[in-house]
Amino acid sequence: MPRSIQGRMLLLSAVAILAALAIAGWAIAGVLERVVTEGIDRRLDAEIALLASTVDRDGRVDRARLDARAGALEAGRGWHWRIEGPDGAIGSTDTPLLRAGPQPGEGPPGPPPMLRDAAEGPQVLEGWDHAGRSVHARRLQLKTGRGDVALLAAAPRSVIARPLRDALVPLLAALAILAGLLALATIVQLRLGLKPLGRMRAQVAAIRNGDLTQVDEDQPVELRGLAAELNALAADRAAALATARQSAANLAHALKTPVATLALSVRDDPARAAQVARIDATIRHHLSRARAGTVDARASTRVAPAVADLAVAIGRLHAGRGIAVTHAVAGDPVAAMDAQDFDELLGNLLDNAARHAATQVSVAVRAQPGDARRLDLIVADDGPGIPAADRARVTQPGVRLDERGEGHGFGLAIVRELAELHGGRLTLAEREGGGLEARVSVPARHQSPSEA
Repeated sequence: MPRSIQGRMLLLSAVAILAALAIAGWAIAGVLERVVTEGIDRRLDAEIALLASTVDRDGRVDRARLDARAGALEAGRGWHWRIEGPDGAIGSTDTPLLRAGPQPGEGPPGPPPMLRDAAEGPQVLEGWDHAGRSVHARRLQLKTGRGDVALLAAAPRSVIARPLRDALVPLLAALAILAGLLALATIVQLRLGLKPLGRMRAQVAAIRNGDLTQVDEDQPVELRGLAAELNALAADRAAALATARQSAANLAHALKTPVATLALSVRDDPARAAQVARIDATIRHHLSRARAGTVDARASTRVAPAVADLAVAIGRLHAGRGIAVTHAVAGDPVAAMDAQDFDELLGNLLDNAARHAATQVSVAVRAQPGDARRLDLIVADDGPGIPAADRARVTQPGVRLDERGEGHGFGLAIVRELAELHGGRLTLAEREGGGLEARVSVPARHQSPSEA
C-alpha cells in the first residue's frame, strides 16, 4: 500500500475501475452471446418449421414437397438437418452427434441419443459433427398417428462465436480507452481534490518562516476544522513566544539595577570590579541565549538604518583611539530577525572589531551569492587578526586570546549562537591586507511592493 494519500486513492481507483470494467465486459459479452444465439435459434426454428410442413398427421414425409423445399434449407460445412420418424431417418449424411455429456476434447462422443421427451417447444442441444466441429442444434418432437417424429436443425457453433468475437474486439478496445479516460479523470480529480491540502501545507510553512500569521480558514468543509485548529496552535505559539521574550526582558531589567549598584560599590577595588563586570557579561550572555531561543520568525528589521546607527555608536565609543567605522549596504534589504537580536549580533561584531582595530573598521551588507533569501554581514578590521588554529576556539563562551584591555570573551560566542539560531553561521578569516574578517549569514525578508 503506498504511503501517500494520493497513491492509495489512485490504487483503490485503479482496482475499482478494472473490476467495474471487467464486470461490464463480462455482462456485455453475455448479452451479445444471448442475442446472437437467439438469432441463430430463429433461423433453426424456421428450418424446423419448413421440415414440419413436409410431415403429415400419420408421420409420413412428403418427399416431393421436401425436395421442393430443400433449397430453402441451410447447407454447407457444419449445417445439418434430420427427420426421424416411423419410416426411418432422412437428412444430412453427416448428422451431428448430440449428447448432454462432456464437451469436445474430453473423449470420443457416443451414439446420438435423439432424446424423446414431451417438450412442446424446440429443445436446445449441443454436439459435434463427424469432423469434430462444435454445433448448436434445435430439436422438435411431433406427435403423429403412428408415433413421434423428431425434427432436427443444427448450425456450426462458429456462426455464433464469429460475430461474438467480431463484436468483442472493438468492445474491448473501447473498454481499454474508457479505462484510460477514467484513470486520467481520476488523476485530475485527485490533483484538484488534494490541492487545498497543498495550499494549506504551503501556508503552514509560511507561518513557520514568518511570512504569515495564520492559514486561510476559507477551506473545503472537511478542512475547515483543521485550519481553525492550526490557527489556534499558531496563536498559542505566538503567545508563548511573547511571554518568553517578555520574561527574559523582565529578568534583564530586574538584574540590571542590582548589578549596576554592585559595580558602583566596588569601583574603587579593580579586582572586585572586574569580577562584577564578568558577572554582568555572563548574565547578558545567557539572557541573550534565552531571548534568542524564542526567536520570532515573523520579525523583520531594516538593515541600512540599523547598520548606520550601530556604526555611529561604535565609532563614538572608540573615537579616543581614532578608529574610523565605515559602512556600505547594497540596496535596502530587510533581515528576518528581531531588531534587538540584529543589534546584539552586529553590535558585538563591531565592538570586537573596534577593540582590536588599528585605525579602521568596515561593515558591508549584501545578498548572499546564489541565495537571495539570505544576507551576508561582513565586518573587517585592520588589527592583528586571529591565527587560523584559534578561530574555532575563540567563538566559545569566555575564551579570550588577548587578556589585555576590556572584554570577557562572550561577544563572538553570542554572535555565533544568534547566527546558528537563524540558520546561518559565523565565519572568521584573514582580511586582505591583514586583520580579521568576520562574515555572518542571516535570513532576508522578501518585501512586497507595498512594503518597499
